[in-house]
Amino acid sequence: MTSSENNKPVGVAILGLGTVGSQVLRLLGEHETDFTARIGGEVQVRGVAVSDASKPREGVDPSLIIDKPEELIDREDVDIVVEVIGGIDYPRELVLRALRAGKSVVTANKALVAAHAAELSAAADEAGVDLFYEAAVAAAVPVVGMLRRSLAGDKIVRISGIVNGTTNFVLDAMDSTGASYEDALAEATRLGYAEADPTADVEGHDAASKAAIMAALGFHSRVTFDDVHCEGITGITAADISAAKEAGQTIKLLSICERIVDEDGREAISARVHPTLVDRSHPLASVSESYNAIFVESEAAGQLMFYGNGAGGNPTASAVLGDLVGAARNKVHGGRAPGESTYADLPVADFGQVTTRRQIDMTVRDRAGVLAVISQTFSEHGISLQTVRQEAAENGARLIVVTHAAREHEIAETIDALGGDDEVLSVDSVIRLAD
Repeated sequence: MTSSENNKPVGVAILGLGTVGSQVLRLLGEHETDFTARIGGEVQVRGVAVSDASKPREGVDPSLIIDKPEELIDREDVDIVVEVIGGIDYPRELVLRALRAGKSVVTANKALVAAHAAELSAAADEAGVDLFYEAAVAAAVPVVGMLRRSLAGDKIVRISGIVNGTTNFVLDAMDSTGASYEDALAEATRLGYAEADPTADVEGHDAASKAAIMAALGFHSRVTFDDVHCEGITGITAADISAAKEAGQTIKLLSICERIVDEDGREAISARVHPTLVDRSHPLASVSESYNAIFVESEAAGQLMFYGNGAGGNPTASAVLGDLVGAARNKVHGGRAPGESTYADLPVADFGQVTTRRQIDMTVRDRAGVLAVISQTFSEHGISLQTVRQEAAENGARLIVVTHAAREHEIAETIDALGGDDEVLSVDSVIRLAD
């Protein structure tokens, strides 16, 4: 019997009352009438699970607070569980408990979904309930819904974008002010864009979780965090940013998911996160501060770009509430949304076989014949050069080489060879270029 048939409101449990959870609770209360109209039935918050129930929380009904989330999940009057705790292991236990108990789940937890989507989706399918996670990628920017529904009738070729606001703020600050990485990160921390421990952001782990989710949805195949090649921005220097500006480019941390085809016509998936040189004429180059943008290319729709605020309490709560409305509608009117789609079952390509272009900035001896020797090293590894620029340097000469597309393993072997070449004093930076 549906809620519309027995007139019972849809009961909601919220797990977590941090930045996101507090905004979800606030907005549910402030717009209660609107949510009832949109859903076709009343929504009631049954409880909010927190780690410390004794802590005073201004504006929150104390009777809702509970420090035993398992008890809240198990209540018969709870239909939907909203998980906004963060982390992986404990939230996984709670989400599985809810799904197996026949409760739909809305989560903003990108690390959880990227690591355990298969297990969670199987539990949702078995129980016949919904598992929604729009907020797990780019907060209010509707990426998940676009991939699951809007482009479900199209063939997606490539998804690339900026999906981490902290790193984009840091790189944008370095580009616009000439600041060092350390100073830009300190400013991001002071303004609240970076966590006290920014490792997950600056090492690319947060973006890699989101890349795994986008690749799985876009290519109808199973992709996890461990399948994503990941490099962060900690090695990017002010000199790299300056060189990029001179060349009419900027550096962005991009998540790139694409179909690749080998010489025998077999398809595979490449999912990767790394700093990337982007021409300033490209739409992604103008994405500033902590904003996110995702560029999607598909066979029928062509090129699409989705842009907006990809982090913060209110934007993330907006995405959570959108999912909550969808799950509540299904409870009221019956039915459920389509579950996980992995029918294509494409393999994840070995990263060494992925082709990219690189810019290699090195310091070489300033004497005749050096360029010929270095060009020979590239040639021996099957790499052709697109451009070569030489500049005077304090010690030796600066050589900036841009390659044509080559396999990752070929480029890695070439860089190793350059490092052992007597003519090369140092390989100062190696950065990939956007297509």
